[in-house]
Amino acid sequence: MSPYGSDRSPRRPMRRKLLQALTAGVVLATATGCSYTWKDFPRLGLPTPVTEEAPRILSLWQGSWAAALITGILVWGLIMWSVIFHRRSRTKVEVPPQTRYNMPIEALYTVVPLIIVSVLFYFTARDESKLLSLSAKPAHTINVIGYQWSWGFNYVEDVDGDAATPKAGEVPKELASLPDRYTKDFPAGAEGVYTKGVPSDRNAETGNPGPTLWLPKGEKVRFILSSNDVIHSFWVVPFLFKQDVIPGHTNVFEVTPTQEGVFMGKCAELCGVDHSRMLFNVKVVSPEAYKAHLKELAEKGQTGFLPAGIKQTDPARNAEVNKL
Repeated sequence: MSPYGSDRSPRRPMRRKLLQALTAGVVLATATGCSYTWKDFPRLGLPTPVTEEAPRILSLWQGSWAAALITGILVWGLIMWSVIFHRRSRTKVEVPPQTRYNMPIEALYTVVPLIIVSVLFYFTARDESKLLSLSAKPAHTINVIGYQWSWGFNYVEDVDGDAATPKAGEVPKELASLPDRYTKDFPAGAEGVYTKGVPSDRNAETGNPGPTLWLPKGEKVRFILSSNDVIHSFWVVPFLFKQDVIPGHTNVFEVTPTQEGVFMGKCAELCGVDHSRMLFNVKVVSPEAYKAHLKELAEKGQTGFLPAGIKQTDPARNAEVNKL
């Protein structure tokens, strides 16, 4: 006779609840992943890369998950071993032998985490150094300006084909806040064109909100990031890369788009009340279509440049040195 007044095992309700919880978890996982296919699984939640540099980021992401999974399996295995083989006996109620310390295990607990962190640090530092390295002369330079509550894009290009205008070495006053180490790499005759966005802008093809930044496929583009007010963050989702846009500090990176299409971008830094409206689009087209778009901007009168960042003294503007 069971002490509970019934022959039923008291564990059955618990097992039933566990089965219900597992069933609910499976349903929830499958219901929320209707648009997720097995083809997407190797990316572990990241979108399809659309630049030459993005697969390196994807590889680091996958490696980190693999390391975390191996560590998790080891920890879960040790927990289950302890639960199964070191559970309290029903017949023996005495207190088991107490161990105050175990030097080999203590050393293991110290050394293994250090090895894990060191390996992750090595691969992260290696990939970061590669991703932030700059070429001697990029094919294109675009100054991205963040401001409350949208984005401006200065295309530093020789639109009219005349390398004599403006004069060599002459930096437009709108771009004078950028460090000399970046302006010296501007192409000859870069009179430039620009796009100034507002939150109500829409992409004509997709209807997505925000201004549209055009990029040429297969050609390296240098982004020079500057802010006119507070800290923003420039994030093109399928680039798998984002970088802060900081007033008084210029961040730079380069990418080479590999796939044509329209992709979404957003500000990834809480920058104020309308932060959620700081959206933009990136349209990757052929080099010929890219040049044609720049000429269209010039014909619309959008020549010259938008002010790129807050004013700084010369010592402050050139104080930081890019060591990558």
